[in-house]
Amino acid sequence: MTSKSADAPDPGSAVTGNGPAVSRREFDALFEAVRTWGRWTPADRGAWNRVTAEHVRRATAGVRSGVVVPLALPWNTRPGPDNRKPALHHMTDLGDVESPEPSAYKDFIAADYHGKGVTHLDALCHVAFRGQLYDGRAAGDVVGTAGSRFAAVSTLGPLVTKGVLLDLPAALGIRWLEPGRAVHAADIAAAERALDVTIGEGDAVLLRSGHVRRRTELGAWNPDTASAGFHVDAVPLLAERGIALLGGDGDSDVRPSPVAGVHSPIHALALAAMGVPLLDNLDLEALSAATAEAGRYEFLLVVAPLNVPGGTGSPVNPVAVL
Repeated sequence: MTSKSADAPDPGSAVTGNGPAVSRREFDALFEAVRTWGRWTPADRGAWNRVTAEHVRRATAGVRSGVVVPLALPWNTRPGPDNRKPALHHMTDLGDVESPEPSAYKDFIAADYHGKGVTHLDALCHVAFRGQLYDGRAAGDVVGTAGSRFAAVSTLGPLVTKGVLLDLPAALGIRWLEPGRAVHAADIAAAERALDVTIGEGDAVLLRSGHVRRRTELGAWNPDTASAGFHVDAVPLLAERGIALLGGDGDSDVRPSPVAGVHSPIHALALAAMGVPLLDNLDLEALSAATAEAGRYEFLLVVAPLNVPGGTGSPVNPVAVL
């Protein structure tokens, strides 16, 4: 891969299409083709049932340098085009309440985290398609004001497996993928060859589009309108490989959506059809640098969601260990 100066044209900027367009009939057929309903017990853990103790042992045995890389964005309390519901952080004690010594300082945090500003894990109960959650459960029957009685984030617990970084900008020798650029099955295969990595059963696949780098250099934009991510034609390959977790520095979906009448098709396919939890809004810049330096794009991935009974997900700070 050749380096490019800051003033050099970015070849990735010319490739911005989110297509080809997919009809609703085609999407419904794809949903049926990749769904795994009825395959596992317990069903509410979905594809995470693929990750056995042996998977974890092999993943931990792959650690070489011991370098630990955090993957979460900073807690974002500032409103912006990509943070319409800022997280909250308030101080509740400033050392002048408790007596005798020592004094204490306390704070309160909260977030409406299912958006673009907070790194989080989507549980399987987060998204329904045609009124059904994963495994064909009627969303209206199991999700209410107290949360979900099926496939809540509390059923997943800590997630530990081998992670694979699909660093598309590194594979292509560019700074980032432009918003709206779709990642196809052929892109995945090409990235595996370029980075000398192979996605296997039970793996967590993380897509780096360079979103965070682009935002740092050019400023924020509304990723609901345009963001790089997977096209639905990449999903059969991921399903065939038997992945257990999917994530990226966006929310995995290319936007605008190429599917008529479906605003988040990757969410629908991963969560509702395949039972694959999602990691949204990761910061993969440090991991990109660390994997490039190490010359290997696989690592131990650890994700520990909050234990929220009934929760549809959780803010997280995943870590990669090389």
